Amino acid sequence: MSETTAPVTTAASAVPAAGRARAARIALRTLTVLLALFYGVASALPKLIAHPSAVEAFDIMGWGSAAMYIIGVLELAGGIALLVPVLSGVAPLALSALMAGAFVVQMSYFDGENAATPLILIVPLALLAWTRRRSNADLVRLVKRRA
Repeated sequence: MSETTAPVTTAASAVPAAGRARAARIALRTLTVLLALFYGVASALPKLIAHPSAVEAFDIMGWGSAAMYIIGVLELAGGIALLVPVLSGVAPLALSALMAGAFVVQMSYFDGENAATPLILIVPLALLAWTRRRSNADLVRLVKRRA
């Protein structure tokens, strides 16, 4: 006669799972804030204040200052949107698309110099997009309600 026993879940064994979930939430929030700061300060700001390095890069591409300001505004808006709960699912998708474009630009105009940077940034953005995908449904409901 064989006896099968099921593991007993107690409050004490549930605490580590709750602790892991809390740690994961904190890690995701930290990642979100770091990416928002990166896009707002390190990426958008040089374009928006017309830093000489940004101006030079856009001159090399032949795009001019208007494109530089537009891309800077898109990066700043994406960085801010990462911090807005209802936009936290769509913002990483939009920034990933922007990074895909940045990769193509790096390969086309700069012979692949720094081309890995946009690809590396897509990885945490994809993680955020996946973990915040439910906020996309909230956003769709909000838009439908307003329409």
